[in-house]
Amino acid sequence: MEQNRFMSPEMKEETGRRIEALQRLMKDSAYGEPSALLIGSNANLFYASGRFFRGYVYVPAQGEAIYFLIRPTVFGEAPNIRYIRKPEMIGDLLNEMNLKLPEAIGLEEDELSYSDITRLRKCFPESKVVNVSALLRRGRMVKTPYEIAEMKKDGLHQAAVYHKIPGLYKPDMTDLEFQIEIEHELRLEGCLGYIRTAGNLMEINMGSVVNGNNADAPSPYDFSMGGAGVDPSLPVGADGSIMHNGTTVMVDMNGSFNGYQTDMTRVWSIGEIPPLAMKAHECSRRILRELEQSVRPGMEICELYKRSIAIVEEEGLEKYFMGHRQQAGFIGHGVGIELNEQPPITGRNRQQVLENMTLAIEPKFVIPGVGAVGVENTYVVRKEGLECITPFPEEIENLL
Repeated sequence: MEQNRFMSPEMKEETGRRIEALQRLMKDSAYGEPSALLIGSNANLFYASGRFFRGYVYVPAQGEAIYFLIRPTVFGEAPNIRYIRKPEMIGDLLNEMNLKLPEAIGLEEDELSYSDITRLRKCFPESKVVNVSALLRRGRMVKTPYEIAEMKKDGLHQAAVYHKIPGLYKPDMTDLEFQIEIEHELRLEGCLGYIRTAGNLMEINMGSVVNGNNADAPSPYDFSMGGAGVDPSLPVGADGSIMHNGTTVMVDMNGSFNGYQTDMTRVWSIGEIPPLAMKAHECSRRILRELEQSVRPGMEICELYKRSIAIVEEEGLEKYFMGHRQQAGFIGHGVGIELNEQPPITGRNRQQVLENMTLAIEPKFVIPGVGAVGVENTYVVRKEGLECITPFPEEIENLL
């Protein structure tokens, strides 16, 4: 690829498909029928261009997207690239391109700050403003073949690192030391070292390692497992405690290698663990096998949750499911450019399962005094069921 090329021919074709998908959604009255979108948030900029830059993507109701770049300014000239110092220049540049200002401009009111939205509204004084955050989330929910291929690469890289995990453990090490060793291997494998997470109130570092009773420490974040963390400024995951015999260690570490990510959780034991923990772990695997075989496009999302709960109740494990002291009200979520993308897999979500959605499904349990057990895989929804793209053994292996 040439150094200053904004996007390769392959990415131009790929982003063209994504823009067309957004344009189809723009005609849906459920999203306010905007006549143009102005995209400015990090994840959506990446989705609409295949790269990150400071600036905006303008998506008209039909035709090519226009890229307004503030930084960097190194990509040369192209018909659909314009360099700006500030967003107030966008209107004049659209006029120069013989494009009318839109009757209804779609802005990401859920993602951008209030001051950003106020400023962008003033750039389109005669336009009706429509919040298109839900439209963009819906567009990203169904992945293109290119996106699925990138996520499959992530899953293979993530699995390659997980294979090394047993060799990283040393007796009497802390959970934090263990996590740092895993992080080191992830970076050597090519991990970008950063997780984009959907939601302004969601934060995490390179992932989560929880051992023993720390798995039962409630977190303020909307993750399936908690953990106290090592500082009140980031109260999630490893807390720096020594990992003791008779406990489990749950590893849910970063799978981001190319701007997309897979989500995978596996559990190891330190010595022998009680039968209850093993029963709960096998229940998690049973849930995944059931969903892999039964989920089809057109089902309601809530059906996945209900089928999982039915199995949990059949085995009498409901008081440990998705937490113990504090239980999460979901068993999974969408994943792609960000963690916790749409759709959330809850008992109330009446959205339909769609072909080529990518779902992280994570039926987990917390056993007091032992720790967390359960499996998380990332799946692609296919016509015939769920395709797992995080290939790694699910059994609990003893680290001693």
